[in-house]
Amino acid sequence: MGNDSEPVDPEAYVINQNWGLQLNFMIPLDRESLRQCKRIAKRVEEKYRLDYELVRALKCAELQQKGFMIHPKSKLYVLCHDVVPISQIYPKKPKKFGLF
Repeated sequence: MGNDSEPVDPEAYVINQNWGLQLNFMIPLDRESLRQCKRIAKRVEEKYRLDYELVRALKCAELQQKGFMIHPKSKLYVLCHDVVPISQIYPKKPKKFGLF
């Protein structure tokens, strides 16, 4: 902080300088609120991770449905390499005759 000011009298000149420092510390008095804050932050982080993974799988599936894929030699290939059709994992079993 600092300022220069000129008084009404043109022959007089006054310089005012103010310097200061502010330092704050926060100490939680209730540890339970800190624990609750950490739990909430963890849930928010998990939600963001789930949102990311669902959008990633959805976009990769859309890309595959349109007949495209990321080139295997690309650094981004790992983004979609684990998104595969269910039929690839669980092929259709032949139907058996009978009740079950």
